Amino acid sequence: MTRKKQIFIPFVILIAGILTFVLFSSMKKPPEEKEEVDNTPIVAVEPISLAPLTLQVDSYGVVEPKYETELVAQVSGQIVELSDTFVRGGFIKKGQLLARIDPNDYEAALIDAEATMASARASLETERAQGQVAEREWKRITDTSPTELSLRKPQLAQEIARVKAAQASILRAKRNLERTQIRAPYDAMIDSRNVGLGSFVGTGSMVGKLLGTAVAEVRLPVADNQLEFLVEQGKNAKVNLIGTFAGRDIIWPANIARSEGVIDNKSRMSYLVAEIHDPYALANSNETPIRFGSYVKAKILGLELAQATRVPRYLVDNNRVAILDAESKLHYSEINIVRQDGQNVIVSNGLAHGDQLIVSALDYPIDGMKLALITDVPEEDAEEQQDESMEDSSQVALNDSDSGE
Repeated sequence: MTRKKQIFIPFVILIAGILTFVLFSSMKKPPEEKEEVDNTPIVAVEPISLAPLTLQVDSYGVVEPKYETELVAQVSGQIVELSDTFVRGGFIKKGQLLARIDPNDYEAALIDAEATMASARASLETERAQGQVAEREWKRITDTSPTELSLRKPQLAQEIARVKAAQASILRAKRNLERTQIRAPYDAMIDSRNVGLGSFVGTGSMVGKLLGTAVAEVRLPVADNQLEFLVEQGKNAKVNLIGTFAGRDIIWPANIARSEGVIDNKSRMSYLVAEIHDPYALANSNETPIRFGSYVKAKILGLELAQATRVPRYLVDNNRVAILDAESKLHYSEINIVRQDGQNVIVSNGLAHGDQLIVSALDYPIDGMKLALITDVPEEDAEEQQDESMEDSSQVALNDSDSGE
């Protein structure tokens, strides 16, 4: 009996354990199935737009007249007449009378010269008659050849010289009389006036200063490495001058007239000279004048590119940019950078119209890797990954800016 119990008890325990395991197994919940996580990187893109582009070179300068003239008295005397327009800021025409110096002394000098001329002519005629008489007398007395002295030729030459001297005196007197009238040599604006009515001026005294209103100039400094972006180094290039008039920003068209041909010793810049015709719009009152002394910014139009686009500089790595191709894969495209334009670069080759330029940062980019657009994923996940990408992009841009500095 005891032996049977020893054999039976282990089987009972084994069966009880199996039943207990089955019981607990039936009470256990099955593991929840986890959704598959898509780890495809999400990127933001911008479409590439190619269009004709004209390169521009920026500069600056001050508007100045092409011609400036200091009026100087060529004769001395008292100022007896002044024009009403002979004031600072007044506009005058070519040949207009500005001031008159007392002409009385110079009129008297002209009369005296004319009287001297008349006397010299009379003496000349008398001497010619005496020479003719001497020649007839000589022939009547003897058949030998007369000497020049016998014919009074030296005396005749002397009288001719006196007539010429009298003619010179008349020309000088007329010229001095004309110089009593101070006239404008060209259309101009009065910059300053240094005389008043009744004041006395001597020969060489400064009367005033004129600024020519026909053409204005702006000297534009250009770095030597920027000349390559201009056609023929800027010869005859068009320029847009940007300035302020009466509180408004105005653009004035101009043209490069010449290059000064040297590099400035201080600034190490080359200078191009832009010309503006009729700067004060005297011929066309509907246009806005550009005043002398105005500070203007200039955009010099240069080379024309048939197809080009601008790309942020921080997206360029070793002359390559990341493109999202038609299969939603990363593709690096080699580009041709024409020039750097601030925070952008101008690209002429390597990109096609409509290419999807990746503008967000990638942690470990590999050419050919699968990517997803923000619009192809749930909004919450997209926003989360977009925030991370923007942070990375900002950091890349900041590092790029620091390295540029």
